Amino acid sequence: MRTVLQRVTRARVVVGGVVVGEISRPGLLALVGVTHDDGPEQVERTARKIAELRILREEQSVVDTGAPVLVVSQFTLYGDTRKGRRPSWTAAAPGPVAEPLVDGVVAALRQRGIEVATGTFGADMEVSLVNDGPVTLVVDV
Repeated sequence: MRTVLQRVTRARVVVGGVVVGEISRPGLLALVGVTHDDGPEQVERTARKIAELRILREEQSVVDTGAPVLVVSQFTLYGDTRKGRRPSWTAAAPGPVAEPLVDGVVAALRQRGIEVATGTFGADMEVSLVNDGPVTLVVDV
């Protein structure tokens, strides 16, 4: 599982002109990609990283501050651009495999008492954010 974490002051997801997920105060945007061999262990490790990485202001974490998280599925994180001009998506897990794992990350965060907003899996989403810092990390688990 691969996640791009961005520290944000706010972020939102729009699908078809409708806001489907939004955080309006400082927190994290988590773009989550799933590959074929991911499972429950990667879900738990990813949720723990999102919750506990000390990347918010004053070296605090989401758990420390009660900050919200916006989770957006992002299969393109497993795009392979090493050959040619067209990315290969073969490393990305198909929707029926990936969706329950992304949902599992959301559920694991909520079980920790974290406020979580989400995008819509498989939709054509418009993601907007104000990056804070900027702080952007790639987390592979």
